[in-house]
Amino acid sequence: MPATDALLAAVRKIEPIIRQNAAAAERDRRLSPAAAAAMREAGLYRLWRPKALGGLEVDPMSAFRVIEELGRVDSAASWNLQVSIAHDLFGPWFSDDAAREIFGGDAIAVGGQQPARQAVPTPGGYLLSGSTPYVSGAHQATVFIGYANILENGELRRGADGAPETLMAACTAKDAKIVDNWNVIGMRGTGSHDVEMKDAFIPAHWTVPWAPLQKPGSAYEGPLYRLTVWPAIAALTPPALGIARAAIDEAVELITAKIPAFGAKALKDQSIVQSQLARAEAKLCAGRAFFYETFEQAYEEALAARPVDMKLKAKMQLAITHAMLEAAAAVDIVHEIVGASGIRDEYSFSRRFRDIHVITQHGFINSAKLQPVGQIMLGLPPDWPFFAF
Repeated sequence: MPATDALLAAVRKIEPIIRQNAAAAERDRRLSPAAAAAMREAGLYRLWRPKALGGLEVDPMSAFRVIEELGRVDSAASWNLQVSIAHDLFGPWFSDDAAREIFGGDAIAVGGQQPARQAVPTPGGYLLSGSTPYVSGAHQATVFIGYANILENGELRRGADGAPETLMAACTAKDAKIVDNWNVIGMRGTGSHDVEMKDAFIPAHWTVPWAPLQKPGSAYEGPLYRLTVWPAIAALTPPALGIARAAIDEAVELITAKIPAFGAKALKDQSIVQSQLARAEAKLCAGRAFFYETFEQAYEEALAARPVDMKLKAKMQLAITHAMLEAAAAVDIVHEIVGASGIRDEYSFSRRFRDIHVITQHGFINSAKLQPVGQIMLGLPPDWPFFAF
């Protein structure tokens, strides 16, 4: 598609800037300002923003390909991009005025969902307090989005079912504090620090009850938004696909030239290396194909304005998690066959190994998310709440 080709060309144009700043991101535990600026100027943060709000409103597969290509270049840049455009997909829940104020222009929205903050009613809105971990791209954000429970007179306000009333709330970045505590083994450049708020005032229209979407705002009537949160969840997987692609490509380059220590036979001539390399390629390509095929099917349903049923939701979750796990398995194979080169800093193998295994721990796409898929296959109610959306 011409639009997709143009977006991929934009990624390749800024690739030198992203690569030049990747080491600084790893060292500083945050995406570099230069990399973020290049992504913003290329329009990448607007991939899933409605056209009515100055966005590109591209289909899910085009955005996935951009995220994947960026993941081939740098995992942190790719991850921060997907987190931000994923949060644009919460825009349909807000009123038209709030959506324009929160997501318009050059906004970069990110956030963390759990634990929910506390929202104390005050004239005109709420005072928001609480700390949320794993807020990737916190330093680039203009606004933070997350859950909040309403607290009145020191007590949680509860609904008829006894559960706390939960809001989705947006807060400007200037009213929040980044807690510098992203000390991890991988994905260090994502800057996924905690974000804290203390009695930050947010206007009432910057909050909405968190519940399945009933009627989207007027800017969000296109087919992309009929898939609700599912493209946002799926966007977590393309960085892993890009990381695995880069690992295999670098392995081919190394294997072609390397003769192992204490060996007379070139690495490329060893049958075990040849077969394992092919296995890694097959795992990546098969998982990737299932992933894209599934979302092409889902987008066709959205284009036809047909509701996304539970069976298709289960297939999407399965494709999301399976592709990520197979990408990680491909990187594991690469790590094994490149030998001691996999632990040396002059290569990228060790970083890719660490990064992809951090992704495997994400609560929305980890191996535990295969269980609710199996539950649906067996006619049981799934215990993963996002199947309600």
